[in-house]
Amino acid sequence: MTLLISSSLIIGVFWWKSHFYNISFFNSGTNRSNKQKQKSSPSLTQEFTKVKNVPSGLFRYGGSTTWASIRNRTEKSLAKVFPEYELIYTDPKKGSPGSGVGIDMLLNNELDFSQTSRSLKEEEYEKAQLKGFTLNEIPIAIDGIAVAVHPEMNIPGLKLDELKKIYTGEITNWKDLGGPNLKITPYSKQNEGGTVEFFLKNVLQKEKFGRNIQTVKNTTEALRKIINNRGGIYYASAPKIVTQCGVKPLPIARVGEKFVPPYKKPLVLPSRCPRQRNELNIDAFKSDEYPMTRRLFIVVKKNGQIEEQAGMAYANLMLTEEGQQLILEAGFVRIR
Repeated sequence: MTLLISSSLIIGVFWWKSHFYNISFFNSGTNRSNKQKQKSSPSLTQEFTKVKNVPSGLFRYGGSTTWASIRNRTEKSLAKVFPEYELIYTDPKKGSPGSGVGIDMLLNNELDFSQTSRSLKEEEYEKAQLKGFTLNEIPIAIDGIAVAVHPEMNIPGLKLDELKKIYTGEITNWKDLGGPNLKITPYSKQNEGGTVEFFLKNVLQKEKFGRNIQTVKNTTEALRKIINNRGGIYYASAPKIVTQCGVKPLPIARVGEKFVPPYKKPLVLPSRCPRQRNELNIDAFKSDEYPMTRRLFIVVKKNGQIEEQAGMAYANLMLTEEGQQLILEAGFVRIR
């Protein structure tokens, strides 16, 4: 009787505590079942494993500097799922990396596939045919070209023809654009990168840069100069400009149309950054409402060899849900 009473009291106390504190003492089997369900739930990483024909080996790739933030994510994620699919980013032996340089390296068998921020040119297709193979460009992401000025430059935006006149040297003072009486200092990278080529083709309409252009090695250098120069202006891939604290991204307009910002409204002022940062205007990029949008491509050498398989595998992996999520995290717009 004493044992029964003691047991009843202990069970009663446990029952009371379990209900009062919402703690479960007796359903460990249910907990294990829930944990198993959580473990078996599909993850984005499993999307990578759906891609077939991922080859084993060491593969060289390179090209566009715009792809840098994507590369930082994809290499680590792919290595976890496909440790035998080894990727090494390869710089050119001479000069700076870029889309055009990467395609040349691919044509000269220095790369297994390349990344570019512009479409292939006709002469590049022709060079490939002379070497006995063809090139295939596969769109992977959407990007835009943003224009940065000093935060104190108080103008509503720029039209494409005004931007052209700045970079050809026809307009040299901000007062001609509704700004202060201040000399314009246009900065640009001078290389074979896809961003410069896109700008020359689509904004300058194949005209040459003016003599007033100051060249910079990279975007970091250009943005530092603008922070210290109220009259400075620079263009680059939108993710490299829109989220920066020390510069102001400008809305851009086609002739006769409204200004479209590369950022989501309202504009986050430098005084609120980095607690808050501007975000990309993804909808405007997707719809091409923003005047300077482009596609990012993987260029694959179609020759029936293992390098074609390596390039196609990378492109297919980037087009999975996981790959597109990594692209979004890198600051670009998903193409799917």
